[in-house]
Amino acid sequence: MSTDNEGTAAPTPPAAPSARPPAAPASVPEPPAAAPAPAPVSAGEAPTAAVPPVPAAAPAAAPAAAPAAAPAAAPAAFPAGTPAEPVTQQLPPMPAPGTEPTQQIPPAPHQAPAPAYAQPAAPAPVTAAYGAEGWPPAPPAVPAYGGGGGHGTGWGTPLADGVPPAKPKGRGGLIAAVLVAALLAGGVGGGLGYWAAERKSDGFGSTTIAAGNTPKDLKREPGSIAGLAATALPSVVTIQASAGDGEGGTGTGFVYDQQGHILTNNHVVASAANGGKLSATFSDGKKYEAEVVGRAQGYDVAVLKLKNPPAGLKPLPLGDSDKVAVGDATIAIGAPFGLSNTVTTGIVSAKDRPVASGDGSGSKNSYMSALQTDASINPGNSGGPLLDGRGAVIGINSAIQSAGGGGGGFGSGQAGSIGLGFAIPINQAKTVAESLIKTGKPVYPVISVSVDLQSKVDGAKISEQGAPANELVDPNGPAGKAGLKPGDIITRFGDRPIDSGPTLISEIWTHKPGDVVKLTYLRDGKPTTVDITLGSRVGDK
Repeated sequence: MSTDNEGTAAPTPPAAPSARPPAAPASVPEPPAAAPAPAPVSAGEAPTAAVPPVPAAAPAAAPAAAPAAAPAAAPAAFPAGTPAEPVTQQLPPMPAPGTEPTQQIPPAPHQAPAPAYAQPAAPAPVTAAYGAEGWPPAPPAVPAYGGGGGHGTGWGTPLADGVPPAKPKGRGGLIAAVLVAALLAGGVGGGLGYWAAERKSDGFGSTTIAAGNTPKDLKREPGSIAGLAATALPSVVTIQASAGDGEGGTGTGFVYDQQGHILTNNHVVASAANGGKLSATFSDGKKYEAEVVGRAQGYDVAVLKLKNPPAGLKPLPLGDSDKVAVGDATIAIGAPFGLSNTVTTGIVSAKDRPVASGDGSGSKNSYMSALQTDASINPGNSGGPLLDGRGAVIGINSAIQSAGGGGGGFGSGQAGSIGLGFAIPINQAKTVAESLIKTGKPVYPVISVSVDLQSKVDGAKISEQGAPANELVDPNGPAGKAGLKPGDIITRFGDRPIDSGPTLISEIWTHKPGDVVKLTYLRDGKPTTVDITLGSRVGDK
């Protein structure tokens, strides 16, 4: 049954029966639509002889049939519980433990006042069990209205206070009430449904509701993340590196040109660079042997070449990392913890972030002025591409910040992503890659000074000890020619402020040999700015 009708008023009860006796005692007649109420008697009085019926047309019956009296008497025709209660609450309450349940008639919720011509109002409805204290009288031989076993009177018996007899309290009355409510709910629901269908109909009178058509094919736009990933994945490889002693690991690389060159990180292939084995597996599962063409430990960049490259290689397009803005979308592809072809997304969180991929305490650390991203990258993403929102490579994923503090090169430990990933800008990586492909060796821009990486001053301090002065500052190098000496503190390089030794190295390596750059340094607290021309150094020390 619909819950829309719960809590609404029950259907109007039938009118009181007429005083006219039935034609045949053995049958229950259909009550007339309206009838006057006979003269009432007081509760507790002995019943008198039946009063002759008053014709329906008699004027004296008009007050009893007045519309105002019918609503007041209507509630007494229903079982326990007011008609305003939901159908599911019409059962009587459970009796208290240890008492015999009795079938009681609750008082009518809204008792109408006695008519002016009636006797004084009778007390509250009798709550005694049937036949107690002589009231109501025993049923006559003729069945009571509504069926035997109820609390109604016989035909022609006066009514107490003009109130119609209550309907039976048995299951028949309850079932009848439920059926009436159910039919009413069904009728209302059906009518509303028909009305709504007619309102929505296209003219054919159909009440069928058709669901929306599901698209047969989900089309992904080429510029969506799914579209960009689908385009880039065939050009990304998972690299397996192993040394002769069994040492090795897994990393990522991507197709750099149609000749089969693969760009990746130096630390991905370092273990196999001298007599080890390298292989590259594409997203389709095809595996190819590879060899190292050149690697730059300081930049953490390496170039491999497939020994038997397949036809139709598609290099990934390279973007311009100098034009990247904070907040740009990023897509990282790699094999985190060996899970090949993993795609994650994020944004560019910062630019020009000075990062040492080691612990910052040795000469073999890798330095970069990195792009920072919150795209999830983990060990195994090393060497993989960091794409922009167009699918162009803007960096090579190289390092992460670990929760334990310190720089987190992928080759050192198994730290996981905390949303702080760093990528080598592709403009710098491209320059290094071209040098490695042509000569097999990296070329570094230098100023020819030794920097104290352990200094706590605000700037990059030129070392004062550990080697002869001419080795700490080469008098024939760019800094020596500009007048710098051991102990000077470099505070600015070009348009970038310098706060430490690693920051200075990272910033120098974003330039090329031969570039002229303004440099500011402090000596005895006094700042001096000079122009220096960057020199070069071939190969790693």
